Amino acid sequence: MIFREATIQDIKQIQFVRNSVKENVLSNPNLVPDVDVEDYILNRGKGWVCEINNKIVGFSIVDLKENNIWALFLLPEFEGQGIGRKLHDMMLDWYFTQRSFNVWLGTSPNTRAEKFYKKAGWKVIGTHGKGEIKFEMSAEDWKNLTHIK
Repeated sequence: MIFREATIQDIKQIQFVRNSVKENVLSNPNLVPDVDVEDYILNRGKGWVCEINNKIVGFSIVDLKENNIWALFLLPEFEGQGIGRKLHDMMLDWYFTQRSFNVWLGTSPNTRAEKFYKKAGWKVIGTHGKGEIKFEMSAEDWKNLTHIK
């Protein structure tokens, strides 16, 4: 299992993972074109992937311009193995070396993602978009949480 920064060569596999999820499914995969993924990992922020046998099984992307978690997804058969948590932690560790602003994300209610973020220490601060739960993490909370691990 290899965790590393995402590159533009990973975009095809990142898109495969994104479109394989069972929750938080895109209504239309064309809503997130390859050029957007490239922009997020090269210009707006950074991304990470988990690779097993040269196959990307999960990825995360953080957006420094909007101070938000743009994506954290795994192939369904790799859930529950700690991969998502490792990608999450790498992403937040990096984010808080770049910014001191709170970071936020939105996810659908009553999903594994909602439970994941609550367990990871995110605070619910309201709703976002089309009924998504809006979570927030501060640098202070992240620092305190990382000392607990």
